Amino acid sequence: MRIRIVDAFTDRPFTGNPAGVLVLDSDSFPDDGRLQRIAMELNLSETAFAHPLPPGGEADWALRWFTPATEVDMCGHATLATAHVLHTTGAASGTVRFSARCGILAATIHPDGTITLDFPTAPLTPEPVPAGLAAALGAEPLSVHDTGPHIGDLLVEVSDEATVRALAPDLAALTEASRRGVIVTAAAADPSLGHDYVSRCFFPRVGIDEDPVTGSAHTALAPFWSARFGRDELTGLQASARSGLVRTALRGDRTLLTGGAVTVIDGELQTAL
Repeated sequence: MRIRIVDAFTDRPFTGNPAGVLVLDSDSFPDDGRLQRIAMELNLSETAFAHPLPPGGEADWALRWFTPATEVDMCGHATLATAHVLHTTGAASGTVRFSARCGILAATIHPDGTITLDFPTAPLTPEPVPAGLAAALGAEPLSVHDTGPHIGDLLVEVSDEATVRALAPDLAALTEASRRGVIVTAAAADPSLGHDYVSRCFFPRVGIDEDPVTGSAHTALAPFWSARFGRDELTGLQASARSGLVRTALRGDRTLLTGGAVTVIDGELQTAL
C-alpha cells in the first residue's frame, strides 16, 4: 500500500501543512486501531484514508482523518491532499465528492492545479472569555467564539498581527480551554502583502501542538472576517513556521477553501493493512 505525504495549501515543498494520504483499493476501511497506528507512525497533524464507493451514490469516495492521537470529524488540508493525489494519479477527475463524518464534501481541481474545497460553514457563537485563557495564550482576547460541533475550537481574536506571530502559549493550559483547540486571529497589518487576516492554531488536546495550516479553521475564520470586512472573498495567512495561504469564499452555509498542494514523498507501507 502506497503512502504519500503531500504539502497542502502551498505551491512549494516543505511549506504549508503536510498530510499523509493512503488511497485504499478495498471497499471498506481496516479496523480503527490499525488506522490509528499508521497515523501515529507518520506523526503528521493528520493522515487521510480513502476508499472508493459504488457508482451512482451521493459521494465517490469515503474519507476519514486521524491525528497521531485520535480521529477527527473534519480536516481541510488532508482533504485537499487526498484530492491532489486522486487527480495526479488519474484516480479521479473534475469534482470529487467525499463522504465523511461531517457530511458530503467536494473538491474541484482548477487548470492551474489549485483545488477548491466545499465545506460546511462553522456556526459562530460568541462566548465569554474562559477563565485562564489569556494567561494560557499570553495575550488578551478581544472576542471569543465557539465554532460548533464539527470543529469544536475556540476562535479567539487578539489585537493585531504582531501579537498572533509572537504567541508562545502554555500548551498544557490550553487543553482545558476547548473541546479540540484554539484558533487565534487578527486583521493583517498590511493587506497589500496579499492576505486580509492572520491566524495560528493550537490543538494539544488531539496531539498537535501547533498545526501549520488548518483548512477547517478557515470555515470559521471566513464568516468571522467576512462580517468584519463586508466581503465574501478573502485570503488568510496562517502564520506558523511553515506558513500557508488559504483563499476563502463565503457562500452562506458553505465555505469554499482554495489552495495548492505538492507531493513530497511517495513510498510503500511495508506491512499489510
